[in-house]
Amino acid sequence: MNTTSSAIPPTASAGGSAPAARKMGLLMATMLVAGNMIGTGVFLLPANLATVGSISSFGWLIATGGAIALGLVFARLSQLDPEPGGPYAYARRAFGNYVGFVSNYGYWFGNWIGNVAIALVVTGYLSHLWPWLDDLYPRIGFTLLLIWALTLANARGARWVGSLETGTVMFALVPILGIAIAGWWWFDPALFHKGWNVSGLSDSQAISRSASIALWAFMGVESAAVSADVIENPKRNIPLATLMGLGLSAVVYISCSLVIMGIVPMEQLRDSSAPFADVAKIMVGNWGVVLISLCAIFKSLGALGGWMLLVGQSAKAAAEDGLFPKVFCRVNRHGMPGAGLVIAAILMSVLLLVTASPTLASQFDQLTNIAVLLTICPYLFSAGALAVSTLERNESGTLRLMSMITAGVAVAYCLYALLGANPQLLAYATVGMLLSVAMYPFFRHRMA
Repeated sequence: MNTTSSAIPPTASAGGSAPAARKMGLLMATMLVAGNMIGTGVFLLPANLATVGSISSFGWLIATGGAIALGLVFARLSQLDPEPGGPYAYARRAFGNYVGFVSNYGYWFGNWIGNVAIALVVTGYLSHLWPWLDDLYPRIGFTLLLIWALTLANARGARWVGSLETGTVMFALVPILGIAIAGWWWFDPALFHKGWNVSGLSDSQAISRSASIALWAFMGVESAAVSADVIENPKRNIPLATLMGLGLSAVVYISCSLVIMGIVPMEQLRDSSAPFADVAKIMVGNWGVVLISLCAIFKSLGALGGWMLLVGQSAKAAAEDGLFPKVFCRVNRHGMPGAGLVIAAILMSVLLLVTASPTLASQFDQLTNIAVLLTICPYLFSAGALAVSTLERNESGTLRLMSMITAGVAVAYCLYALLGANPQLLAYATVGMLLSVAMYPFFRHRMA
């Protein structure tokens, strides 16, 4: 049931009641999932995968299978008992407060780190229209402006974000599907095979590395589950939105990535800040660059809005349970955790400055890999939560078996992605997760 946001004052503490907020229906929830997944990966991920080579086509198959398993995990969990917070809520219910805290910790940090990468995509494609953004300091300054503009806009409400996602996904899909379909006329098999494995790794290691990189494309499969608090009829709409959004994203990603690797030489592709614009220039000339750049900009803006919604909702759910600082569950008159969004924006701004790199592609690669590694932890806990919930319920033999197989495949894929990660970045992510042990006593609080 839709209700209009009222002018009820924001709660002063977690113990107060949240103001009424208008919720998203099935279409908006599906576009939230698809929009968060087809966020920046479709526009810049081909450059990341070009560091491995076209052998990454096998990595895509593995990543898609793993994403389907993860999608089924979240669809089933939300069908059994939809809870605001998604991965955090499922981990806490199945394994207790500490595991719930660790799950939210990894998810929250991974998401706002990934949001910096999304903002960089907008700047990267704008640089094709405004070349002065290629320089380091203008790029950093403009990206900071984007982060704060979308933070303030996001604080206006979930339905606003859903409308933004719906509009930008529809707008962006036309040229994306155009390249995915018409691009095969420019596809060069010899060029595709020439760049088969340029990573310097063995074929099995290269496939594993590409499967890990490709997980960034499917981050967001849990979007509807995390946002259960702002979705109408969650038991019906969350599973449908999850699977429909995943299906749309998988088709778009695989078709686009493969065709681009047969059009642009690998050494050019891996340093590109706008791979789709490069392909459009080859196919139709300079006007295609302008069209693709505009679509990428609008789509990435929509994705940034959607991911900020997830950052706020996940932290809010944990804070309401006493497992994150109370400030994150204080809501404004639009029913949104405004203070938590501002804190995330401050951290994003600091990270943008700390990771500043001469090339946008290099900075994007670092940020996305760290974000993926941090997010794998809550994905693992969610798969485990499905297994626990299945064992606790008296279900039919077939349904029980399918749920256990789904959980097992999801766990196997997450572990496989970790094995294929960059060793140095994996070490950084591990240290970051271990810090949660020390931070748990300080982040936990008793609720009023």
